[in-house]
Amino acid sequence: MAIFTYENIVDPFLRSARRAMFDFADMKEGDLALDVCCGTGAQVIEYGKRGVTAIGIDSDKNMLAFGIKNKQKLQMENTSFLLADATALPFEDNRFDYVSVSFALHDKLPDLRRQVVSEMMRVVKPQGFLLLMDFNIPLPFNIWGGAASTVEFLAGGTHYQGFKDFKKNNGLHKIIEDHGLTAIKADYFTGRMVAVVKAHVNK
Repeated sequence: MAIFTYENIVDPFLRSARRAMFDFADMKEGDLALDVCCGTGAQVIEYGKRGVTAIGIDSDKNMLAFGIKNKQKLQMENTSFLLADATALPFEDNRFDYVSVSFALHDKLPDLRRQVVSEMMRVVKPQGFLLLMDFNIPLPFNIWGGAASTVEFLAGGTHYQGFKDFKKNNGLHKIIEDHGLTAIKADYFTGRMVAVVKAHVNK
């Protein structure tokens, strides 16, 4: 997707869920969080506003430029952004209190998706949590669900192939099951099209 789409459509669309994440996850000021595939860094900035020390990683330097710009604009010293591969995170084991990913699993093919989640599990502390935000599967039978299917179809290529697999295999529920995670709680946004799950890694 183009940066225009993320900055002007996707980020505003997810804003309510992003703002709710701190309270939903039971975070506290001073926690250390990593946001994987952070895109424009919107979730990292939301964490920073609540006193969380947050790092965002993405493999697209043009996307990261938006996060860096907003960090500088807000003089937010508790946030940082790194160019990195989500399948090989440049961090030691058991470092973060929270590791999150927002709408960056449904568009990946199964093997790549598994690698990303496995890396998230590796770098979260034993007493920490994963925060997974993505499409609520099955999609709701409303305007939001219809719009989601249309947008994903238009994306085409491996993006759409990943979405079809994600949808066919029960979305976040299947990811949680396959990785042996324990879902602590879930919440829903935007006409129940967006699901957010807090999950514990059984280390």
